[in-house]
Amino acid sequence: MPGDLLIKNALIVSGSDFKNYDQKHDILVKDGIIVSIETSIENPNKYKEIDAKNMLVMPGFVNAHIHTWQTGLRGLAGDWTATNYFRAMHAGLATFFEPEDIYIANLVGALNQINNGVTTLVDWHHCNRTPDHSDAAIDGLEESGIRAVFLHGTPKPDPAPGQPHFSEVPMPENEVVRLRSGRMSSSDKKVTMGLAILGPQMAVNEVCMQDFKLAKDMDLVTSMHHSGLQMVGEQAYSMAYKDGLLGEHINIVHGNELLEKDLEVLTDSGATFTITAEVEMQMSYGNPLSARLLKKNYPFSIGSDIESAYSPDMFAIARTTMQVERHFLSREEQSKTGQRPHPIPITTSDAFDWATINGAKDFRLDDKIGTLEIGKKADITLLRNNDLNLKNSFNPLHSIICYGHPGNVDTVIIEGEIMKQNGKLNFADLDTKLSNLESSGRKIYNEFKSKAATADFG
Repeated sequence: MPGDLLIKNALIVSGSDFKNYDQKHDILVKDGIIVSIETSIENPNKYKEIDAKNMLVMPGFVNAHIHTWQTGLRGLAGDWTATNYFRAMHAGLATFFEPEDIYIANLVGALNQINNGVTTLVDWHHCNRTPDHSDAAIDGLEESGIRAVFLHGTPKPDPAPGQPHFSEVPMPENEVVRLRSGRMSSSDKKVTMGLAILGPQMAVNEVCMQDFKLAKDMDLVTSMHHSGLQMVGEQAYSMAYKDGLLGEHINIVHGNELLEKDLEVLTDSGATFTITAEVEMQMSYGNPLSARLLKKNYPFSIGSDIESAYSPDMFAIARTTMQVERHFLSREEQSKTGQRPHPIPITTSDAFDWATINGAKDFRLDDKIGTLEIGKKADITLLRNNDLNLKNSFNPLHSIICYGHPGNVDTVIIEGEIMKQNGKLNFADLDTKLSNLESSGRKIYNEFKSKAATADFG
């Protein structure tokens, strides 16, 4: 039956506290749930078996921040700074997306994530000028079979004459209610709902407070960008904290230039943080917030961010974030003591948790995913441990973080369903979908170049 399987001979890597690397285990999955992990499990019910010999078995990656709708625009933003990006993407390219463009971008983008070993993505969706755009985004995610948190956002075009700037426009409550009372009413489905609000970086105080209140009233996990020092709603964090509108349901993406007073308010409230180190360094957002959080012993998750700039490869994201912070913290220690730090300030275990359980916690999924434990969903990624780049590694955790790449992903399982096996996605007519993605991206780009006031973006 779908969702029932037995994984044999698994070398499990799950969570920073799992160290039993020398002992192989079997994993029994029933109805998509892990029901047993033992050194040997019989198969009297003749469940489908996967032989994990010569494989590393880990919880699927959680990509905690990705703009999946940009999948058809790959390669445009590789040399952009934030100035290019905001003008060309939000005020330009995004305005030419039709619902069918959103659908194919989200579908192919999600399939690519599965192919890369990701079982959960957080889709920060702000290219939705109509309800049909939002529905198309959800359609693409659902069709892919991935686990996802669909964060409903708002677009950021230049205002038409007589229209308010987007910073003065709150989240449309009627649309949130439509989705939450309809197709997104369940928190137990693979695709669930949250909010992607403007936040104090991009909205006036009044709008921020309306959006914070909506998030609290609807009890939805809610994310916002904070990438620069200058804020539109300068008092919004402190006002929201005073009114009890902050908390663990609030997620800050980036946070590089957060003032210390605002960071204290957010951490005191229990807010979560997601770091996207690669795009932050490219876009000149400042040093990643991760170092300041690490000094506070405050956890965070990681994500890939914009598909239009570089590959959403969680192996690379985890490794880059780890090495960036090793560099900053080591240099700081040297400046204080004149000595290189010992032991190393950031470990591969830390990086592994950023890419798995921390993302699950930040988006209220840690009771379901993020580790391989009895009672959790069977969201599992298997890597070929005998590949050319992994063979004879002395530490499986180091294999994943320091050597791994998407090409090592042999099998991906989501809620007991085999989405990829023997290195091949189980998805019908993928070639047609890829062709549709190409047509969509070229159409948008050509319309942008010929019609948009922001087309001169180089």
